[in-house]
Amino acid sequence: MDSDWNLKGCRRNDPSRFRSAEDVVARIHEVGFLPLFATDIPGFSVEEHTYAWDWWSDDPKSDPWAWRMEIAARDDIAYGKFFDRKAGFISKSCFPAFANYRRDGYDHEGLYEDGKMNGRAKRILDVLELNEDAVGLEMMSGELRKKAAIEKGFDNVLIDLQMQAFLLISGFRQKRNKRGIEYGWHLPSFMTPETKWGYDAVNSVHESPEESRNWIEERIRQFYPEVGEKEIQKVIGIRR
Repeated sequence: MDSDWNLKGCRRNDPSRFRSAEDVVARIHEVGFLPLFATDIPGFSVEEHTYAWDWWSDDPKSDPWAWRMEIAARDDIAYGKFFDRKAGFISKSCFPAFANYRRDGYDHEGLYEDGKMNGRAKRILDVLELNEDAVGLEMMSGELRKKAAIEKGFDNVLIDLQMQAFLLISGFRQKRNKRGIEYGWHLPSFMTPETKWGYDAVNSVHESPEESRNWIEERIRQFYPEVGEKEIQKVIGIRR
């Protein structure tokens, strides 16, 4: 673990401690969404319910950094930089509310036509979007960058699209050499939520973006009743 990173972990014997990826999954489904790292809302993260020295321990059974890869590959949870441009999880059942609010009721073509999405973001989504057979693509970041022909600002555009609920991290893979042997860091793969779950499942909320925003806010207050308005706005991206 990097000694310069001061994690807000809990005690090893804390009864609220997450001891496995399944504990994290249970909490995600209980609340509906959960940031990976600590936020301005006390207790609203994986980090605060894990033992700090388990992080980056290279033990997949106890390392929360490894758990995120396991959870990202699940069919019932989305992983991505969804909270204040930082990583976290959203359950399949709650994702449509985030998509409706974050996209402001638009698809990406409409956002682009109205000048609310730049050309680089549109090119990324054009590469990954569903084809006429309703099948989308999953692509590692390096390949996606080449396909979308983006030289500058690529990482920030990826984050923007995740915050808008147009993109998620679908899993992690290592590169392969010419002999087919994997090597190096596990790198993220990206896909649209529509590729993961289908267009109808993601776009199943029939209410205004403001109503979805209010639902997300009330969901947080249900579990964290003392939270202030500014904290919600920062973590969830509430626009006023």
